[in-house]
Amino acid sequence: MSQITRMHFDVSGLHCASCARSVEKGLSSVPGVENCQLDFTSARLRVEGEAGSEAVMNRIRELGYEARPLGGDGDRASRPTSSPEEEGPSSFLQYLARHRETWPALIGAVLLLPGLIFHEILHWDALWIELPALVALALVGASVVRAGWRGIRINREFNIQALITIAVLGALVIGAWVEAGMVVVLFSIGESLEGYAASRARSAIRGLAATAPEVATRIRRGLENGDGEREVVLPVEELVPGDTILVRPGERIPMDGHVLTGRSTVDQAALTGESVPLEKGEGSSVLAGSINGEGVLEVRVTRPASETTLHRMIRMVEEAQSQRAPVERFIDRFARIYTPAVVALAVVVAVVPPLVFGAPFWNPDAETFGWFYRALALLVVACPCALVISVPASVVSAITNAARSGVLVKGGAHMEALARVKAVAFDKTGTLTEGALTVVGIRSVSCPEPEEGASMQPCDPCDELLALAAAVEEKSEHPIGRAVTMAARKRLLEQRIPVATGHQALTGRGITASMEGRPITVGSQRHLDLYLPREGRHRRGVEEDAREGRTSVVVEMDGRFLGTITLTDVPRETAREAVQEFRKMGIPTVLLSGDSAGAARVLGEKVGIEDIRAELLPADKVRAMEELRARFGPVAMVGDGINDAPALAGADVGIAVGGDLGGTDQAREAAAVTLMGADLRLLPRAIRLAKATMRTVRANVAFAIGIKLVFLLLILAGHGTMWMAVLADVGATLLVTLYGMRLLRWGGDLPPASTGSPH
Repeated sequence: MSQITRMHFDVSGLHCASCARSVEKGLSSVPGVENCQLDFTSARLRVEGEAGSEAVMNRIRELGYEARPLGGDGDRASRPTSSPEEEGPSSFLQYLARHRETWPALIGAVLLLPGLIFHEILHWDALWIELPALVALALVGASVVRAGWRGIRINREFNIQALITIAVLGALVIGAWVEAGMVVVLFSIGESLEGYAASRARSAIRGLAATAPEVATRIRRGLENGDGEREVVLPVEELVPGDTILVRPGERIPMDGHVLTGRSTVDQAALTGESVPLEKGEGSSVLAGSINGEGVLEVRVTRPASETTLHRMIRMVEEAQSQRAPVERFIDRFARIYTPAVVALAVVVAVVPPLVFGAPFWNPDAETFGWFYRALALLVVACPCALVISVPASVVSAITNAARSGVLVKGGAHMEALARVKAVAFDKTGTLTEGALTVVGIRSVSCPEPEEGASMQPCDPCDELLALAAAVEEKSEHPIGRAVTMAARKRLLEQRIPVATGHQALTGRGITASMEGRPITVGSQRHLDLYLPREGRHRRGVEEDAREGRTSVVVEMDGRFLGTITLTDVPRETAREAVQEFRKMGIPTVLLSGDSAGAARVLGEKVGIEDIRAELLPADKVRAMEELRARFGPVAMVGDGINDAPALAGADVGIAVGGDLGGTDQAREAAAVTLMGADLRLLPRAIRLAKATMRTVRANVAFAIGIKLVFLLLILAGHGTMWMAVLADVGATLLVTLYGMRLLRWGGDLPPASTGSPH
């Protein structure tokens, strides 16, 4: 029995979004193909089913395009050197000059100049004027006719090329040779324009990929041959987790990893959007593609080259481009019925007026257009090129812009949803706060400390309590777990931390493990009431911590209370500015926290959030989402932890904070948007970008439809020609493309974050 596989291909020769739809429809009839999707912008094809790659590529060739297989996961198997054709052109003319398939259109445009000047403008008639137009028609029209015939023969549909073919054949019948040549040449130039727009978007992604070096300097020590240490320059694909690499001042960091030795500042703006370089030292994480500052760093590789943060960002952006927005899917569905409807309307226009009203079928004279000519012009003006490209040109440009600033939007649908957001809910720890909690106090039941509060003074019972908690939290990704483990390693020798097994998260309540068969739990605020005595210094200390915004966790073994550990956190530098930006935009903000009411209140006062809801379990946050949606409308949820995943999934737009600088995989999977860095001001910027995108989409669609309606009325009134109609379509395509692509440069760099914690 054949096995269903997933294959990926790069497809070349695509000129417009309708080309991609033709390939999809043609492949759907190949035996063994169960599902296929071709994104015109990235030229990436995904095929699922039992069909072999040869069968897929053969069908693509039959349709007039070329395909190149990629790796099984859709990644390029290697890093080939880009050819001039693959590099992003800086201008449309450069694009036309670099791609051989566009050369006939360029030559045809030159050949048509005599016809345009002398025939269409000066109204001269001569064979020497019309012959160059016929040569241009033969040179350019052959590919258009073949594409139209393939659409009818293989896909059983009238595509755009079929419309142009019918119009051109009709023009030849009535002797409008110059117009026939102008129609196919202008149409080909319009298709090339769409290809240019896609090339610019692909170039932006390749520019992101180019930020990662292709080679790295690996260090090997303790070699048996006595060299002691050796540096080897090798491709990054050959590095494996655990290797040590050397990064010199000014170099780009080639791989994700942790700093072993050295101290430097690292510019991560290309990945996280953070404008200020960050201090990196021993134990700090660094990302591939970021730029090292003045120091020398030795970095231990933590991921293979195919799984670096940068590589996954590129993959997410490419996948996002194929996730079409609802308005884009509507345009696609509209275009499928639009073309055959136009053919039917053209037949009606050509036949009904002459038969019913006695109007002329052929052109009665040089100055008057018959209804057959008007029907041909209708076919030309009806080409949906500008309409089809109006949405993806805008959405893809916006997604690329967001990625450059460190915000990954998983598709056009999420960009559209982001534009509709009416309220934003924030998690507390790790989202509005740095998430780097610090242990500031330990209270063991066996430690005779004064009642004022917790202490960090050396004390054997407190050290034992911290060691037990670290054993339980060792495998935790939560900020509390990391803080407890780090404090234990700094305060105690590594050997003094015992080994626990059977770690298990208690959703919303903490984590438990087993030590020598005895269960030990490190519990959250909600766990306190179960094990913390109702009276005494521990209860009073925890209540005082809560009033001051500090967090306490309880440690218990076999149901016996052992003590508490106190931690504190600080707001992110940009949290208050982000909240203020949302307030200016008229978007209310809400704090949803599983922490104590006191800690949530203190943080809310610092960042400027008034609507505060504390001590919430994950299910409570989901219910809060529903309540906020009923009250305000579409809601965005911003979070970073496992506990936030249900709320992120339940929100209209889930936003995961931290990327690979923090946060959990569960949060990133559940979210529609991922903020790679720590600058929360990127959130209101992303919503503004989304709103600008949808305004651009609406304007482009309105303009594309409006220009067609105007020329449709002109043609029906007998005042429009075929070449004017196709020129209007090309002009509309150019305008909507440029207007959509301006979103690549929308906005600017954020100002530096204010120093110090907000108050």
